[in-house]
Amino acid sequence: MIDTIVLTLTQDMYQITQLDAFTPSAGWILKHSSAHYSGIQSKQNPTKKELLRGIYKPRLALAQYPTSRTTFEPMLKIELSLPKLVYGNNFDELSYKDFKQVTEKLVAVLATMGIVVARDTLAKASVAAIHYSKNIPLTDGSTPYHYINKMKEANVKLSLDTNQTDYRNEGHSYKWHCNSYEIAFYDKIKDLEKSQQSSRRAIEKDNELQRHLVKSFEMRHKLEFLRMEVRLNKRAKIKELFKELGIAARLTFKRLFKPAIAKRVLLHYLDKLESKRLALLDYTPKSDKALLVGLIMNNPTASANKIIQLFGLKKALAIVTPRELRSLLAQHNQRSWYRLIADAQSINLPPVNSPFDVIRKQLVSFKALRFDNCYRKRRRK
Repeated sequence: MIDTIVLTLTQDMYQITQLDAFTPSAGWILKHSSAHYSGIQSKQNPTKKELLRGIYKPRLALAQYPTSRTTFEPMLKIELSLPKLVYGNNFDELSYKDFKQVTEKLVAVLATMGIVVARDTLAKASVAAIHYSKNIPLTDGSTPYHYINKMKEANVKLSLDTNQTDYRNEGHSYKWHCNSYEIAFYDKIKDLEKSQQSSRRAIEKDNELQRHLVKSFEMRHKLEFLRMEVRLNKRAKIKELFKELGIAARLTFKRLFKPAIAKRVLLHYLDKLESKRLALLDYTPKSDKALLVGLIMNNPTASANKIIQLFGLKKALAIVTPRELRSLLAQHNQRSWYRLIADAQSINLPPVNSPFDVIRKQLVSFKALRFDNCYRKRRRK
């Protein structure tokens, strides 16, 4: 479902009752409406102390934005994690029926921050950015690390700046990103544990709010959480993606608060990741001879040269990822690399199970996760 969202309110949609709750004072922004002051923001964010006490608040930013070439208007941006607002954590997930509760809670919290806004107004607020997410519970003894290593084998373009993920948590996360969006998979429990050492080492913001859950996880039995996030950080990217997926929805809070949209977006990027991962990686015959025979028997029209190349590629990929291999061969003709990968993607092999079947199954069913239900079932006795 949705985790983080950024809403934009125009001047006629809100009222500020506590100007000095912002830094600098919101009064200063409201008085200066020109291009000269458009880059300055008044902000109000939750404090670490509040989060540790279980008090969650959105992040607010007030600034002058252009409405035309000559006029500017003070607009308010509201950034928040919707599950953390409602549940105090984002292990729990929201469902479609929770929209009323979400808006009621947000109206109440904003009031404590000096912002008066109506529920109906929030519902039609414009969405500037949105993060779709799903927590994948692993109850078969497998770990997020296992799946993340499989993702690293995907041949994602170097231009997308795949960031394996700066390994702030020893390889327990994997990201690829460009300017307007980012895809992230990470070990959610490990990320929470890392936040105890330093919030800068964690992927998530405001983890202080849910640190009390760490002790609970010490008693778990065969329970891990792999988290997938698709972070669409620009409105133009949301429009572009929705057009590609055939999603006809206005980019407002209420219209985007739909599990069906979240499901399509997450499956779309899982498909992309899976399509980049060579099937050759999952073909594991019992011996090198069986590998060679399998390539020949399943590809009777392939040339001897192509068979030998693919055999060598399979052996090389047993020790390095496609991305690493491409880097090692960087001084050679890149056209040869692309030709080799194209050949590997077009070969016939016996059907094998995808290493991402567990993730896909969870995304297809798309049931809202309730942490307490998962934890009770997997607690050590």
